[in-house]
Amino acid sequence: MSMLRALTFSIIAAACMAGVQAQGLRAEIGRPLQQAGELLKAGKAREALAKAREADAVPGKTPAEQLTIDRMKAAAAQRAGDLGTAIAALEAVAARAGAGEMGSLAEQIASAYAQQRNNAKASEWMNKAIAAGNHGATIKQLQAYLLGASGDYAAIARDAGAAVAAAEQAGRRPDEGELLRLADAQQRTNNHAGYSATLEKLLLNYPKKDYWNAHLARLPRKPGFADRFALDVMRLRLASGTLTKTEDFMEMAQLALQAGLPAEGQRIVEQAYKAGVFGNGPEAARQQRLRDLAAKQAAEQKASLPAQATQAAGEKAGDDLVKVGYAYVTQGDAAKGLELIEQGIAKGGLKRPDDAKLRLGMAQLQSPATKAKASATLRGIKGSDGVADIARLWLIAGRDAG
Repeated sequence: MSMLRALTFSIIAAACMAGVQAQGLRAEIGRPLQQAGELLKAGKAREALAKAREADAVPGKTPAEQLTIDRMKAAAAQRAGDLGTAIAALEAVAARAGAGEMGSLAEQIASAYAQQRNNAKASEWMNKAIAAGNHGATIKQLQAYLLGASGDYAAIARDAGAAVAAAEQAGRRPDEGELLRLADAQQRTNNHAGYSATLEKLLLNYPKKDYWNAHLARLPRKPGFADRFALDVMRLRLASGTLTKTEDFMEMAQLALQAGLPAEGQRIVEQAYKAGVFGNGPEAARQQRLRDLAAKQAAEQKASLPAQATQAAGEKAGDDLVKVGYAYVTQGDAAKGLELIEQGIAKGGLKRPDDAKLRLGMAQLQSPATKAKASATLRGIKGSDGVADIARLWLIAGRDAG
């Protein structure tokens, strides 16, 4: 509710107007109003409200005098926390306001009603403000608050979704707050596909670690997501800076070894040591054994890769060429790895063509010379078992890595 209180502070500007107008009023009205304005500026809202009421008690007031009194009363009452008086005064002003002022007055009245938690009246006056052409940021905030208070998350999703779509169609970055509103509403209405898509938009436009954590934590639970991409999820966590726990580094290194990529496993282990998460505590000996194993297997693989490449070239299908090529990439020879992966894709007969394209795109990301090609490669992946999700996230991670 603090946001809504801030919205109504703008009515204090009415006091300044009253002070100017008071110069043309009868003394018995103008004098207490002038005093009210001075008291209000001094932060004495209750005393100011008493002076405004003193002016209001004068009989035979003209419409102009009543309007000035109501403006001052509204300003003083709001600052004094007397929302009922403030609303009554503002509504009296609104009844005589011109079209140019109605949008602002209706916003102030709607905000005051919202502070009273009278959401029905707040919505009524908010709609009047919008009808009067007020589409400002405070009205949008109030609209979001009222929708949230109503619990109508389907309506919130429609409203926020429309705002996001309008920004995208205009070539603008969607507002982060609108994306968060949309994601929250989708989650509350069990729109899992929509929620995932909105998280991706948050990552694309505001790649914060919190959003990476949220998306990567739920990605493996997505219906149809293949278990073989467990290492890929951890690669994305490493790339996004969200892989921080000792056990996660251990698991990732072990997955790399199981995948036949000991050089990658070795690199993960060394990164864990560099970050200070390995080499300490009761697991230090186990971590050292893993380090030694990864180094030994990486050296053995490096020596055997030329022979493996020759054997893979003789195979009818290109799967082994892709596998050996990606091993070269993890060994630090991206150029040779790319050559073999491309040969494997060209050979055809692949068990999982989209997986091969994913490895190609990831390899292309390794070098500035081929990074531009990676975008086209990764965008062309359309599989439904998680491979396309991984590809889209590498587009984001690769971009943010420069």
